[in-house]
Amino acid sequence: MEIFNAKSILREKRWVWIDSDKGISIILVGFGHCLAILQNHGLALNSYPAITYLSVFLYGFRMPLFFIVSGIFISGGLKKKGIKGYSVYRANTILYPLLVWGFIQITFSLITSRLTHNGTTPMSYINLLINARETGHFWYLNALFAISVLYAITRAWLKINPVKQFILGLVLYAISAYIHINDLNAGSLTDIFEYYLFFSIGDLISNTVLNQANVERFSSFKIFVPLLVLFLILQYRFASYNMHGGADGINYVEHKMPLFFLLEALVGCTISVNFSFLLQKYNALRFLRVIGFHSLYIYCMQIIIMTMARVILVNILKISHVPFLVAVIWTSGIAIPILIYNFCMQFKMWWLFTFKRPKNKVVVETNSLTPEPATLLSTGAVN
Repeated sequence: MEIFNAKSILREKRWVWIDSDKGISIILVGFGHCLAILQNHGLALNSYPAITYLSVFLYGFRMPLFFIVSGIFISGGLKKKGIKGYSVYRANTILYPLLVWGFIQITFSLITSRLTHNGTTPMSYINLLINARETGHFWYLNALFAISVLYAITRAWLKINPVKQFILGLVLYAISAYIHINDLNAGSLTDIFEYYLFFSIGDLISNTVLNQANVERFSSFKIFVPLLVLFLILQYRFASYNMHGGADGINYVEHKMPLFFLLEALVGCTISVNFSFLLQKYNALRFLRVIGFHSLYIYCMQIIIMTMARVILVNILKISHVPFLVAVIWTSGIAIPILIYNFCMQFKMWWLFTFKRPKNKVVVETNSLTPEPATLLSTGAVN
């Protein structure tokens, strides 16, 4: 058994830059989750301000990128599957993992709530669907599923083309900005309204970024260098605002400065895509493709794995050296979910990740944190 399934993944004719991009993003997401896991446990995090600053500096563009990448493949998904097939596919690959792993994590938190006072209640199960932010990181899967289906309906049935979808996205983004600025509570609708715009951008640019004739253009250092300068300037200002964000904390710019957040997110997404094209061109950092391939499963299991790692290291082994803890917990939150997923696939425990039994004897799953990009370079088909 190949524990990381790397050979099979690297042999497939996949969009290399997509997998690399998702690999970079899920690693950055994991870094942020790692620091959140270590907060409020008596550790001297303030003695290592560079670690905290780096987490804030690299925040902001990671989740918009996943929505953009997912939006890139909706037209191909609708063309191949139709709206019914596409919606069922999204329920299978997004809604089902949300419910299964959300249930597991909430149950785990309920069992330990008497010791940790984590605030988890039975209402958390319902919040997975109506107010997913209250359940932590599962807000993403909630928003992605809702946006995917809503976008598919408006695209296929109402015939709203990508340009008009983008305009609709701007309107919804403005509504979400009003909600944030005025500290209103619209439950999961807030995230759906905010990130619909990024999903629509993905559809809008899909023909351009998936056109093989443009690969050389996008994998150019002439684009990367000026983008890097702009990215560093914007992220510096972004981090400065968020470091003094008051009650909103690291989300200050996103909640109170929506136009600046939009600019920062789009520049961050652009340079991430450009860098991923460079990795594809030079066949570099191939391990990122393996990580990106497993990004959905990493995301689902990450908090559980990191929490368990912290308990073992901090509470049982009494380790308090922050850099060591960050390195080990961060790594475990990336590597262990990959191991668990491939173990489950080998031993017919596929039901932890999908309600539809896979046809393959040995599953090489094409889903990721954005479950559509299983497009073959040779045919343009969506798996």
